[in-house]
Parts: sequence; structure tokens; C-alpha cells
Amino acid sequence: MVRTTITYLTLVAGAVLTLAPYLLSVQTSVKTPAQFAAESPLAPPSPVSTAAYAELVVGGHSLIPPLVITVQVVILVVVGQLTCSVLAAYAFARLEFPGRDAVFRLYLATLMVPVVATVVPRFVIVSELGLRDTFAGLVLPALFGSPYAVFLLRQFFRGIPGELVDAACLDGAGHPRVLWHVVLPLSRPVLATLVIITAVTHWNDFLWPLVVTSGERWRVLTVAVAALQSQFAGNWTLVTAATTLATLPLLVLFLVFQKHIVRSITITGMR
Repeated sequence: MVRTTITYLTLVAGAVLTLAPYLLSVQTSVKTPAQFAAESPLAPPSPVSTAAYAELVVGGHSLIPPLVITVQVVILVVVGQLTCSVLAAYAFARLEFPGRDAVFRLYLATLMVPVVATVVPRFVIVSELGLRDTFAGLVLPALFGSPYAVFLLRQFFRGIPGELVDAACLDGAGHPRVLWHVVLPLSRPVLATLVIITAVTHWNDFLWPLVVTSGERWRVLTVAVAALQSQFAGNWTLVTAATTLATLPLLVLFLVFQKHIVRSITITGMR
């Protein structure tokens, strides 16, 4: 009983420390600027004001266009990365060709390269192609798979019993049909894992959109919120409302797919 009590107290303390910044942000966002300046940050809002949210939704500093662009970027990147990673992982796992393992190890070694180190080369390539400050420039560098996704899928595909693949081949199925009718239906947990990880990663992506875009036309949500923070550094009610709106879709994603997220932790830990 003592051990259980200590465990739950520790978990509750961790939950409070984790949720406190977000709850404080929500509480501040429903205050007026005058109330926030005159009272303690921990004081409850009285009265509750939604003026900051109205300004961000229908006002002159609307976050709706950046939100729409971010959703489009995330959807295209998730579809592109999943498609390319599945094809590459199946080739590395099930096809025999010269130098397969060497190519896979070389590709996997790119995981050790920091993302910051690739920003300048990617920017030069995108600029030479004339895609700077365009939607294509935002999407293309992340569209064709990732080493982490290929590695995770390859390991999962290799764990599928070979007898199932052999039985499909005996029935006359080629590699496309084996992949579509045998491998992918058995890989739904790991595919859901990659969808969640990829969506969250590119929803929160800040550095590349900041570098490749220079105007407001293709500004994503993270860059728009950062611009608000620099423009309205004194109006914390507006800034916290913006950060709350930017975080809200991820919370909804977690609540809807929390079982898959827990399963993803198990899968990534085992693999």
C-alpha cells in the first residue's frame, strides 16, 4: 500500500508539472490585458474574456490561414512519407538485390546527422530550383520518406512470417499484391504509429518553414505564433491564446488516438 501510494503521488506530481504550463496559458488567454497587468498571473479570470480568441479567429491577426496551410503541409507530408517509406522498407526487407544491406546501413547512418546541419544544403537546393517562399518548398524536402520510418517499417516487415508471403507467391501474387494484401494489413499498428509521429513532428516544425518562407502567404502556424510573440510581447493574453489554439489540435489528436500512441511506445521500444 505504501509503495502504491508513493507511485501514484509521484505520477500525480508529474501530471501537475506537465499540465500546469498549458493550464496557465489557457487561464491567461481568457483574461483582459488590464486584468493580467493588474493581478497575479495565478489569479482566476474575472470576468472571462474571449476577445483574444475572437481577434485570432475573425480579427486582423487571424490564425486561420496559417492553420489551413499547416494542415495541408501535414497531410501531404504524412501521405508522401508513408508511401515512400513503405515501398523502401519493403524493398529492404523482402527483395534481394546486390548491396542491399550496405545501402540500408548507409541510409540508416543519416539518422546521426543533425537536422540543423542539413538546413543550409536544403535551402540552397530549394533556392536553385526556384521554390523558395512557395508551398512546394515547404513540402518537398520532407515528402520522400525518412530514415526512422524506413528503419521501423523494415524491422516490422522482417518480423512478418515468411510462410504468409510464400503462400501468397504460390497463389500467383507478385510483390505489389503481397505488399497490399498481406504485409500492409498486418502492419496497421506500426503504420498508425508513423502517422501520429510524423503528423506531430511536422505540425511542430518551426526551423525549416521559418528559413524557406519570407512572407505571410505561406506562413505556417508555428511561424505565425512566433511572429505574434515578437509583435505583441506585451499582450500576453493574445500570445497565450495563440499558443493554446496551436496546441489544441495536438491534444485532440492525442485524445482520439491515445491507444495508438501507447501502442507506438511499445512498438518503438521493442523494435
